[in-house]
Amino acid sequence: MNKNLFIFLMLLFSVGIYLNAHGQVRQHVVIGTKNVNLIFSVGKDGKLYQTYLGEKLANSGDTALLRPSRHEAYVGAGTSNLFEPAIKVLHADGNPSIDLRFSELTSDKGDSKTTTTNITLKDPKYPISIVLHVQSFYEDDVIKTWTEIKHNEKKPVVLYNFASSMLHFDADKYWLTQFHGDWAEEAKMQESQLTSGIKIIDSKLGTRANMYQSPFFFLSLNKLADENTGELIAGTLAWTGNFKFLFELDERNSLRIISGMNPFASEYKLEPEKSFTTPEFIFTYSNKGKGQASRNFHSWGRNYGILDGNKPRLTLLNNWEATYFDFNQQKLGNLFDDAKKLGVDLFLLDDGWFGNKYPRNNDNAGLGDWQENKLKLPDGISSLVKDAESKGVKFGIWLEPEMVNPKSELYEKHPDWILKLPNKDENYYRNQLVLDLINPKVQDFVYDLVDGMLTKSPGIAYIKWDCNRMMTNAYSPYLKDNQSAMYIEYTKSLYKVLERIRKKYPSLPMMLCSGGGGRTDYGALKYFNEFWPSDDTDGFERVYIQWGYSNFFPSLALTSHVTSWGKQSIKFRTDVAMMGKLGFDIDLNHLKEEERNFFTEAVKNYKRLEELITKGEMYRLVSPYEQNRAVLMYVDHAKSKALLFAYNLHVRYGEDFNKVKLQGLDAQKQYKVVETNMYNGAKSSSQDNDKTYSGDYLKKIGLSVSTQTALTSAIFEVTVVN
Repeated sequence: MNKNLFIFLMLLFSVGIYLNAHGQVRQHVVIGTKNVNLIFSVGKDGKLYQTYLGEKLANSGDTALLRPSRHEAYVGAGTSNLFEPAIKVLHADGNPSIDLRFSELTSDKGDSKTTTTNITLKDPKYPISIVLHVQSFYEDDVIKTWTEIKHNEKKPVVLYNFASSMLHFDADKYWLTQFHGDWAEEAKMQESQLTSGIKIIDSKLGTRANMYQSPFFFLSLNKLADENTGELIAGTLAWTGNFKFLFELDERNSLRIISGMNPFASEYKLEPEKSFTTPEFIFTYSNKGKGQASRNFHSWGRNYGILDGNKPRLTLLNNWEATYFDFNQQKLGNLFDDAKKLGVDLFLLDDGWFGNKYPRNNDNAGLGDWQENKLKLPDGISSLVKDAESKGVKFGIWLEPEMVNPKSELYEKHPDWILKLPNKDENYYRNQLVLDLINPKVQDFVYDLVDGMLTKSPGIAYIKWDCNRMMTNAYSPYLKDNQSAMYIEYTKSLYKVLERIRKKYPSLPMMLCSGGGGRTDYGALKYFNEFWPSDDTDGFERVYIQWGYSNFFPSLALTSHVTSWGKQSIKFRTDVAMMGKLGFDIDLNHLKEEERNFFTEAVKNYKRLEELITKGEMYRLVSPYEQNRAVLMYVDHAKSKALLFAYNLHVRYGEDFNKVKLQGLDAQKQYKVVETNMYNGAKSSSQDNDKTYSGDYLKKIGLSVSTQTALTSAIFEVTVVN
């Protein structure tokens, strides 16, 4: 049978009516992927229950044996529920309850590998309905859920809770793996066993919402999962604003996970006949550890989650650490020459190129005044674009369109365009405020900024979109008496602007940045090609930061630059950056000739290996949280080639490292192991270099990839021998 036809038939029969053992009709909603089932069942009381989530059932007839229990699929507040609800409303007549019953089931076919199941729930006493949308991605074993709320009451209904998803689990123990941090220390991994009561991971920052807590997690069942063993789900919310994950363990040791926008200070008035749609909660199930869950996310991210996720990325040279705010046309022209010599595709002009009345010579002024600074750039951006192109490199530019300095012409002209509390002092962070993007005039301003630049200088080939502060003392003059909608409407308004930009410029590469990793979510990545994980580019720290993000995002999404931050060798910093999408942010004139030569060869090496790095399956072999080293590898889908990265961290005196067993290879094939990206002809220190081994040997015995020297690194190509 044709593979696509088989997948289509599997999806077609994923929703159905089954006869149970007693001949009674009971409706079951079966969400199926290649290896996973999520099953709902309608109880005798008419309510919808989650009856199964786990490894795919081998016998479809077993579904009929599932009995609706106490795990209501989407629980309302105000009736008999004793725990945290998925939805809480206040009806127009003052009634604070909602009681949901199954009403309707439909399905929508996407491409040959996706289908969306739509389950409508209604309150029998009030004209309000909840549609649970569940989209399955067959090949990737990923499921995406979101909720649509509608009503036909005579007056607005107030929404207090509005989850994207509610999932239920029954296990002996539960372990949570979360990721947190701050500026320059993003995506730190922390693991703990859940105990009775509620654990919450959330954000109340508005913009730069991921600054302290990352919107993704692992939930291990029965025991703490490792890379290759254990049962778990991995989940993330596709939302660039305030989020909330709630984990509640009840008196019977059952766990419910509620995911969605954070309802904090966000009571939402829903007008009659309007709809409220939540962001998407995206998750995968694995009974083969975290590594398999990550590979599911990587595949899904490339195919569905990230803009142009299967297209090559641009290597680049950024001017920030070479010049900071101090540059002019001549300096930039010299950097174009450096980019050409380096062999990268693009030069990126960072902050400091704009403002005339209030020149952007530091971060105190000029933000919001997006005209070229005449003293620095008398011939404008168009001249820079042409100059760069004449030297064989593309030109990109930095923007922070959502922000404004009080010391700016924009602030003077439009004080009503800023989020700020009336009758209160303004509160600054990085000397700036947030524009009221909810205001359609501000949306037009931001869109016109981008469109105007690209119209005037169509050669601009890349945009770095930054967002350097969170919301404080926030109040929208445009919303007036509806301030509780501000956090939600801001994020929705940001998406409106990005949708307009993408409609006109669908393929323009853009980097998502937020003072580092303050925006790292699949809600924004549908508009962006990649994100900036952290302003911390110290090679040692980046091993941990990139390791954390690798759990949920493919390598092509992680921009990784070689900079002067950190005292490690040029090779170590370059090898770390090559784990993701390679770039440079360094003054080449301060380097020795041999260091510049190494960079040039490293760029050639990266471009030769880029497809393997960006599209290969990742295996995390040795965690930096467990040893004073980190080892990972990428394997192509044919299992014909692999690339292994080994990073020694702060190795202790006399510390010995064992061989590393490889994964993902074909045990029957022969592979040659060759160290690459060597520093200017240096010899490999590995006893396994330039030797041939069977895949079975490499998987069961392994390679010596680590020395005893701190802050050193190695990259090995593992290639099938014909």
